[in-house]
Amino acid sequence: MTRPRLLAATLILVLAACAKKAPEPKVDRATRKSLAAQAKATLGVLPEKMPGSETDTPALAALGKALYFEKRLSVNGTQSCNDCHRLDGEHPSGADGEKTSGGARGKRGTRNSPSVKNAGYHVAQFWDGRAKTLEEQATGPLLNPVEMAMPDAATVQATLRAAPEYREGFAAAFPGEAEPISLANTAHALAAFQRTLRTRDRLDDFLNGDLEALSNREAAGLQLFLKTGCTTCHNSPTIGANQYQLLGLVKAWETKDEGRFAVTKNEEDRRKFKVPSLRNAVNTGPWFHDGSVDRLDEAVRKMAWHQLGKELTDDEIASIVAFLGALADRSGPVAPPPR
Repeated sequence: MTRPRLLAATLILVLAACAKKAPEPKVDRATRKSLAAQAKATLGVLPEKMPGSETDTPALAALGKALYFEKRLSVNGTQSCNDCHRLDGEHPSGADGEKTSGGARGKRGTRNSPSVKNAGYHVAQFWDGRAKTLEEQATGPLLNPVEMAMPDAATVQATLRAAPEYREGFAAAFPGEAEPISLANTAHALAAFQRTLRTRDRLDDFLNGDLEALSNREAAGLQLFLKTGCTTCHNSPTIGANQYQLLGLVKAWETKDEGRFAVTKNEEDRRKFKVPSLRNAVNTGPWFHDGSVDRLDEAVRKMAWHQLGKELTDDEIASIVAFLGALADRSGPVAPPPR
């Protein structure tokens, strides 16, 4: 093919591709104002502070931060909380980007590691809600044989007591206690640090009055998100994480994971999982309890079909994905404490 014909053929393909793409939506200021009011009433703005943080002190949170990055809290000194819930580096999403996470001894868990960001706002912790509080959650991975694999509380305490640098930190965080280094206090400090991990995104800017905080495509996506029924499960300021829901509510979803049933033994809870928060979800793939979907557009498509029984068009999915992009956290990485 000659060069002119090749250029002409290329131009035809480009024009054909452009013709298939839906035009960029336009959302005027009056519509934006109404949309912001509707979204604020339906979702609400994320509170500045997490429940329980009222009694946290800077010394407690600082100790929790040090413990969060502490690899000596694993059986062989190879793994910290941060290894499965990354807060540093180029992708500080609070998750690790893996389908399932590897533990200190090389074994992998059966569920995707959720982000720790905003976790203090959630109704409970873990996909099955087996921990009611951040404090209760914090002890789980430390003693879990697949995760950090410490054999017992005594080993955790002995490890920390053998590290002189923690004596001062625990004493400052728990003044007046004869022996402040304990598993319970370790969990308390880790929880206090996690209560500082609030996301900051453009949706709250929009809800707080900056009507230009969302692009036209993102605003159109928010409209679709509200109209389609996504808020049936993804509601409240965290946009999820406040209820348990059957996976495959309308159209069956095959999974061997029994979900919350394993905790409650209540038949009604079989294959129910805590609804994930959509705050910063754009950065926490792969998605779902088993990390089985690695494209956000596919996750949106599946949720619309299996949970709502709706088939969304490619353009509708693109708009909702664009809206989810407005929920990306802007708070940046957390630098590990100096060693």
